[in-house]
Amino acid sequence: MKVNTKTRYGIRTIMELAFNKSEKDIFQKDISLNQEISYKYLDQIITGLKSAGLVANVSGKKSGYRLTREPERITAYDIHSAFNSRLSVVDCLLPQSTCSREGKCAVRNLWQGLNMVITDYLKSITINDLVRDQFELDTKQEELIFHI
Repeated sequence: MKVNTKTRYGIRTIMELAFNKSEKDIFQKDISLNQEISYKYLDQIITGLKSAGLVANVSGKKSGYRLTREPERITAYDIHSAFNSRLSVVDCLLPQSTCSREGKCAVRNLWQGLNMVITDYLKSITINDLVRDQFELDTKQEELIFHI
């Protein structure tokens, strides 16, 4: 299974919004610059996040964006689901897939179990967890720079 770019950039976009402690919305150009995501591609990311109900631009078309709920209530799985209908480590687990070995393949249980482990893990990680981890990394970097 490979996590697609929209999911990866979606997580970074949500984290950027979660870092914002002010009452103001964050503009797309600032997210693009801070997260090194092309402005045009970020448009697609934000559209997906808005459709999933994770972000909103409250003040209208020329406004910035903000989270629709607290970072501790948004999981990595929520963001993955904004861009993917289902998590599947192998194609034979997809609903539209037909497998000639279905019903007689013990390996399918292995893939279903792995899917559940990955899904549960993504559901257990909140944006708040990631923001905290990023803050710790940033603090360590600053300490290294300060000591040099």
